[in-house]
Amino acid sequence: PGSPAAAPLPEEDCMKLNPSFLGIALSSLLAIDLWASKRLGVCAGEGSAWGSARPLMKVIEVSGHGIPWLLGTFYGLCQSDSSAAREVLLNLLFALLLDLVLVAVVKGIVKRRRPTHNKMDMFVTISVDKYSFPSGHATRAALVCRFVLHHLVLAVPLRVLVVLWALIVGVSRVMLGRHNVTDVLFGLLLGYALYSVVEYCWLSPLSAPALFALW
Repeated sequence: PGSPAAAPLPEEDCMKLNPSFLGIALSSLLAIDLWASKRLGVCAGEGSAWGSARPLMKVIEVSGHGIPWLLGTFYGLCQSDSSAAREVLLNLLFALLLDLVLVAVVKGIVKRRRPTHNKMDMFVTISVDKYSFPSGHATRAALVCRFVLHHLVLAVPLRVLVVLWALIVGVSRVMLGRHNVTDVLFGLLLGYALYSVVEYCWLSPLSAPALFALW
């Protein structure tokens, strides 16, 4: 009698042996992302290629942190004596809170760990900040940038500085080793889109009289 025919492979094993084009593309993108992020993390530690610039990068990090923005906006709201300014500041506060919630939810769902070369010495972190995707700093920077450009009358040089600040905040996240490149790119896109949500849900004395009655 001849040898018995080999049993067919289970379907899931066949899939592993013949990965889809999409799977290969995503794996390749992830590998490139991790490689590029590590190469660009030139301020990740004192001994890194640009370690001497690390203090400056950490100042930029604080400039995009949520706590200074929330406290500053709340203080301005309490001190303002203009109804128009209070309306803008109240919506900025709403935008910042919405940003924090959305980023926390996405981080909790994706649960992508921070780069291995990241030093966990970030300014005032919470438990969700052990995750990397998306970059909350990049999301906030893009959101605030769009908000400021739409609601403040600024000279052209100042408008350019605002845009540069948002981009530098995003770049600093990779340079410090806090995030991968795709974390920052998605964060910038998310923040840009989030502003449209804020505009759609704009709070005014007509749409939210109870809120404005508090001020």
